[in-house]
Amino acid sequence: MTGVNHLILLGVGQVGRAVVAQAHGTRSITGTTRDPRKIFHMVESGITPLIMPLPSAEVFASVCQDADVLVSFPPDGSTDKILAPACSIARRVIYISSTGVYGNTEGTIDDTTPADQSAPGMESRLQAEQTWSAIGAIVLRVPGIYGPDAGLHLSLKNGKYRMPGNGERHSSRIHVEDLATIILTAFAAQKLLHQTYVIGDCSPCSQKEIVSWLCEKIDAPPPDSIPLAEAHRTLRGNRRIDPTRLLNELGLSLKYPDYKQGYAALLNAPSE
Repeated sequence: MTGVNHLILLGVGQVGRAVVAQAHGTRSITGTTRDPRKIFHMVESGITPLIMPLPSAEVFASVCQDADVLVSFPPDGSTDKILAPACSIARRVIYISSTGVYGNTEGTIDDTTPADQSAPGMESRLQAEQTWSAIGAIVLRVPGIYGPDAGLHLSLKNGKYRMPGNGERHSSRIHVEDLATIILTAFAAQKLLHQTYVIGDCSPCSQKEIVSWLCEKIDAPPPDSIPLAEAHRTLRGNRRIDPTRLLNELGLSLKYPDYKQGYAALLNAPSE
């Protein structure tokens, strides 16, 4: 199965599932998996499984001619290098990266901000970006993704979240539905002017602000604080993501431009 209406998911996690939900009925969709036990759920979701116990450029090249390819699996140091060359025959490729590549850089981050080449734990991510950029992929650097299956609201509910330091450091985030919309719009765009973009919501805020708001909404006690040095590296950043350029190029407005609208929709959603 090939062609411009064909969408291939290299990784079927929360981002892939959100893309499938929005693209349902408009595209044929193939998703890769290493685990045959996932086949039933993929088929049930409208995804044709492509089982690859080991990454194979030959197998992948057989399905991606003129297709759109979304790459959202975490880098492992080898799979990207194997599969990226096969995607050179795809129509368009989008690679989902992380704003973690900015490491210790603080303040406002936009598409002109250079990555921090010494960012802890980001060497493999930066290498993966370079690998996909080399075949012409669009790289989207994304902050924390939240939605029905992941987010700060769940960490607060289960008592696992600890406030890094005094909570005054800033962060951005994006609702998974908005990210899926951006991805599908970027696939359909006639032309994008740049290759690497940052994306996030339009209202970065302090950790204290969003945690206080969520605790009130879900009736949870304020979390304990831990020294900044003890927090996970993803919680130690102090960045405000500016998504203006990509949103302008795509002519998009976010459905959930700030955390209050995004989390309110999640918290008010009917239970399944």
